[in-house]
Amino acid sequence: MAIFETDRPKASRLIVTGAGGGIGTAIRGQLDHLADEVVLSDLADVTVSGNERSQPCDLTDLESVRVLFKGGGDVLHFGGQSLEAPFQNILEANLVGTYNLYEAARLEGVRRVLYASSNHAIGFHSRENTLDAGSPTIPDTLYGVSKVYGEGLAQLYFHKFGIESLLLRIGSCFPKPSDLRQLSTWLSYGDLIRLIERMIETPELGCPVVYGASNNSEGWWDNSLVGFLGWKPQDSADDYRDELIAKCEAPDPLDPAVAFQGGAFVKMDHPGSK
Repeated sequence: MAIFETDRPKASRLIVTGAGGGIGTAIRGQLDHLADEVVLSDLADVTVSGNERSQPCDLTDLESVRVLFKGGGDVLHFGGQSLEAPFQNILEANLVGTYNLYEAARLEGVRRVLYASSNHAIGFHSRENTLDAGSPTIPDTLYGVSKVYGEGLAQLYFHKFGIESLLLRIGSCFPKPSDLRQLSTWLSYGDLIRLIERMIETPELGCPVVYGASNNSEGWWDNSLVGFLGWKPQDSADDYRDELIAKCEAPDPLDPAVAFQGGAFVKMDHPGSK
């Protein structure tokens, strides 16, 4: 139980970090029904339409994030380093940047955040295991470690300050699945938008872990513990199954990229100190 009391009013603003990235670009223009104003933020200006407004922000600069969050609202946090990288890159973009995001949220009155975590926070789980919101994290890369750190920050700022977060462990969010692994991990843009709607409209969110995958029959993740959200994915990678089987080589079950949920990330070279 959090140590606070709050009545959460409906936000008049929705702020999107990383609005120039792959997911941010894909969902821009589809959020205008969720808030009076949609603020799109990246390091540089992005194209806007409708009730959108562009406001550049450097997540590694706390004061810049405070200016972005001034007046409060809800936040969709897709900003930061999205792939494995040397530690210094991870440190600045995903550790410093995520701390600044939550500290600015505390200082400026943000009440709710969608934190874009990743399946790479649990990448060293076997594909034979079905995971739910209570499963332990086993990151597969420094990038995955940074997502575990972000989930921890979100938990701290919820229990101590009442900032609610949806911790979204994104699988593979693309226009359509492109390999056999994504028959299990694919998240359609439409299902992501439907989840964002539920995150904003749910009266009491808390700080739940949600696995970001569509209604894929070969999935490894169970969202039944967060059924209170009412999120029901409508798309499925199954629609692309025959196409992918025809064009992809049969997987080698002894390949770590096939044995573990993180896929190719578990075999990536470690970008350690030289």
